[in-house]
Amino acid sequence: MMNDASARGLDVEVVSRPPAGSLAEAAGLLGIQPREIIKSLVVKHKDGSFFFALVPGDRVISWPKLRSLLGVNKLSLPHSDVAFAATGYERGTITPLGSRTPWPVYADFGIEPGRICIGAGAHGHSAFVDSTDLIGALDATVADISDPEPPPQSSS
Repeated sequence: MMNDASARGLDVEVVSRPPAGSLAEAAGLLGIQPREIIKSLVVKHKDGSFFFALVPGDRVISWPKLRSLLGVNKLSLPHSDVAFAATGYERGTITPLGSRTPWPVYADFGIEPGRICIGAGAHGHSAFVDSTDLIGALDATVADISDPEPPPQSSS
């Protein structure tokens, strides 16, 4: 990951952190807000290829918006072993930086400018980078591809 970041001229800081059971817990351990953690999701296109969708931690991918943007009627999140084969990274560590194949990147327009946290390619580590620099270095397409995280279901 760091070699790819360096080749792209990105200044990335990798930090160690204890294991986290959720994105919110990881944000707390890092002293940041969940929206500052950017989820790197591997999405499978109906033609069999893949791409990355970058979505703020307090939002979820919007399948209708993403399908409309790409002009397709079918997209999916591949099984974890397929995502690993496509990127070289396990779920929870995925980053577009250093992926086995440099898949296209779609970044949600809700990613705020400034310092963000992304997967670092290994469990127990997180990478901090400037969002504007990352989006530019990845030549990402910026679009509305997410919705607010739905509130938790009550168990009443």
